[in-house]
Amino acid sequence: MTVEKLLEALSKVQEPDLGKDLVTLNMVKDIVIDGNRVSFTVMLTTPACPLKDRIKNDCIRAIHSEGAQDALVQINFSSNINANRKDPASVLPNVKNIIAVVSGKGGVGKSTVAANFALSLASDGAKVGLMDADIYGPSVPIMFGVRGERPMMKNVNGKGMILPLEKYGIRLMSIGLLINEKDAVVWRGPMVSSAIKQFVSEVFWDELDYLVVDMPPGTGDIHLTLMQSVPVTGVIVVSTPQDVALADAKKAIAMFAQAQLKAPIIGIVENMSYFVTEESPGRKYYIFGKEGGKRLAEEYDIPFLGQIPLIQQIREGGDEGIPVMLGDDAPSRKAFSEFAGNAARSIAMINANIPTQRRAEIVVG
Repeated sequence: MTVEKLLEALSKVQEPDLGKDLVTLNMVKDIVIDGNRVSFTVMLTTPACPLKDRIKNDCIRAIHSEGAQDALVQINFSSNINANRKDPASVLPNVKNIIAVVSGKGGVGKSTVAANFALSLASDGAKVGLMDADIYGPSVPIMFGVRGERPMMKNVNGKGMILPLEKYGIRLMSIGLLINEKDAVVWRGPMVSSAIKQFVSEVFWDELDYLVVDMPPGTGDIHLTLMQSVPVTGVIVVSTPQDVALADAKKAIAMFAQAQLKAPIIGIVENMSYFVTEESPGRKYYIFGKEGGKRLAEEYDIPFLGQIPLIQQIREGGDEGIPVMLGDDAPSRKAFSEFAGNAARSIAMINANIPTQRRAEIVVG
């Protein structure tokens, strides 16, 4: 086995999402050949890739099929999270991907989804920030157990910048960290827009692979301000299975299809999909209806990112300041990890300009 023959073999292995071979995509690094021992690194587009085993097995089969049946193959995985920003990067210059988490209505668990999504991405090695853009109802201070804490200031290139708090490896910013939590935010639209712009331009986010933005419910000033102020990579829509939530989710999808707000839909995640009990964990109770989010994704031909169950531990984790992704409830962690993995893949495909139709085909619920 030579380097040339190894690359020839790996040129027949396709990256499942991007539809091109590993060699063409320049994903094969650090090749070492010592007798019949072969090792190399595959650079993934996201650390949350759920297809590592498939890629590994395809590589081994390709090498053995090239006449090197006795080769001992060691494959390592690393990641280089991609970005495809078209702007001059004058805003948030060191942030690769900006992800808005939205819902058409309140009460669907959008903040819970955003918090655990950010933690799941970080658990795979990504650098992640979480911006709480829900000015009127900030949830991040409670969910991350930082109530009453205040961010510090830092001089950056002669300008005073707000340093986001850091908890559980996530950089955090919320209006709830700047005001007394008992005070109501009674602001008109221009003041709210000004606060969002401050979170973008006056917070020192530094280098991030993903900045997750927890948006307020509905379609209003904050959405307009954010979409017109920063280069949003894409939007994740959160809904529950019930018809009233799906009707509002359709409005959120329609909003981001408008020309002045044009942004790719990363996909739909269905929260509170079903209820399970500790006594019968295998039995599902569809309290709010069944697979409404999946049908909505099919209707609009956008990826369905997964289902999050209605489990007591998810609510408790948010209230206690220890999100469920940090706990030991395996079903909840598995659901959020699968959703985050699908979302990260969809983001990578958006950055690689893969059409929505093909993304919809390969992302599983």
